[in-house]
Amino acid sequence: MIIQGRNIYPQTIKAIRRMIVNHPDWHRTRLSKELCKRWRWRTDNGQLKDMACRSMLRKLEQKGLIELPAPLHNGNRKRRIHDIPHSCEPIETDLKDIQPVKLLAIHSRGVEDNLFHCLMDRYHYLGCKGHVGEHMKYYAVDSQERPLACLLFGSAAWKTAPRDQFIGWNRTVRKQNLRFITNNTRFLILPWVRVPHLASFILGACLRRLRQDWIQKYGHEVFMVETFVDRTRFTGTCYRAANWINVGCSKGRSRQDRHNQFNVSIKDIYVYPLTDDYKERLCVFT
Repeated sequence: MIIQGRNIYPQTIKAIRRMIVNHPDWHRTRLSKELCKRWRWRTDNGQLKDMACRSMLRKLEQKGLIELPAPLHNGNRKRRIHDIPHSCEPIETDLKDIQPVKLLAIHSRGVEDNLFHCLMDRYHYLGCKGHVGEHMKYYAVDSQERPLACLLFGSAAWKTAPRDQFIGWNRTVRKQNLRFITNNTRFLILPWVRVPHLASFILGACLRRLRQDWIQKYGHEVFMVETFVDRTRFTGTCYRAANWINVGCSKGRSRQDRHNQFNVSIKDIYVYPLTDDYKERLCVFT
């Protein structure tokens, strides 16, 4: 199996089971950190890939392959963030009237992070149950500090033929260089905000800083951004207005469906290059 980009063999599962049995006092975080240390599973700037490892462990447990210790937290944080107060005052005006629009990067838990999750979970049709691995969160406010929008960038899709063909990837190169792409997994303009051209303006402002923000946080670059637009809900107007490239559409399968058993909405696939030489950079194999 491949989970969170790692090959999982029978001996891998046996080793995890042995660690759980030998250390009954370890909680899930300790277990994932110890695994990361043993596997040397780190980001480019040396941080343990703890969240990715925890996600891998949960998926193994869901498959019935391991039994994890009980979680230390019972979801109280999720309940608390639903109650974060925020302005719902209608904003219906021209873009120039709410300038300067500020785009704030959220790097750690706190008031802004709680508000971000509150807004996403309440008002985005997919919600926001959390994020694993490398990611960036942004929160846009107007000149009066009123919330306008939230954006989340996370791990790129493991494989999608139109994107891979557009880049010129084969399986081997994709596996090595996938971390140099990020996926705009959530983009929310709050429902009481009606400002023409705001969505494409915020996308543009975000993309101008995303590459440097990623380097600062994770110690490596990203050369391209992707997103998947559900045809049954959206037309992708703001992405086209912000000069994203439509490279094709998905096959109507979920990322966990390897046997063509589950049908999901067909999505248009858009990409946005962050450098002029993005294809060359993404196709380098070492």
